[in-house]
Amino acid sequence: MTSNIDNAFRLDGLNALVTGGGSGIGEATSRELVRAGAFVWIADINLAAAEALATSLGNARAVRMDVTNAESIDEAASLLSGLDVLVNNAGIGHVGSIATTQPEDFDRLINVNVRSVFLVTQRLLPLLLASPAKGSIVNIGSVAGMIGIKQRFAYCTTKGAVLAMTRQLAVEYAKELRVNAICPGTVETPFVEGYLDKYHAHEKEKIREELKARQPMGRLGQPEEVASMVRYLSSREAGFISGSLFTLDGGWTAA
Repeated sequence: MTSNIDNAFRLDGLNALVTGGGSGIGEATSRELVRAGAFVWIADINLAAAEALATSLGNARAVRMDVTNAESIDEAASLLSGLDVLVNNAGIGHVGSIATTQPEDFDRLINVNVRSVFLVTQRLLPLLLASPAKGSIVNIGSVAGMIGIKQRFAYCTTKGAVLAMTRQLAVEYAKELRVNAICPGTVETPFVEGYLDKYHAHEKEKIREELKARQPMGRLGQPEEVASMVRYLSSREAGFISGSLFTLDGGWTAA
């Protein structure tokens, strides 16, 4: 006899779209949502990576999307006939204080991390509002949007904006949509590896250990752990959750 837990957090029959879905947290999320029964649109600027992942998953399709470009978003959106779950995952990082952050770098982070969430959500909103299952938006924020982190001025600023948008949308569409955000600590992804290569190539292992140590559990998070929370927040079991921020940070913000 099948137990109830086997049917928990299922997303059968739902259509989801994950931005930045071809690598890191986005890849793990795409895999987890397919495993839960959803059909997943893997939206990524790197179409080859998205196509390879979609082929391996089966119940998925790749679509090229530059989340900073309205025309690119329109082209991708025109392929969708319906949408139940939107995961705004695409984003970039930056290292620097306010004194060392250049205006062009600040603008780039605003464009990729904030404006993109506005553009993608606005374009896909009609499909989400039409969802028979009641649409769900999961924004991938960061602990950097909740606390101050040295040398992360622009990044903290943009992730704080993502959390503010999450709460506003949840209130604006309280009866039509559920909107939540996940705030990971440092997660073991190509995103972090790129940061280590760019800023700490001569001392990667030393900095990696420092990244682990600032989280009380003493390790980095795993993309699959974030993906599991995305699945839960997208499921019917999370039907009374909206406007909430969930930290997955090994105890960082509690310390």
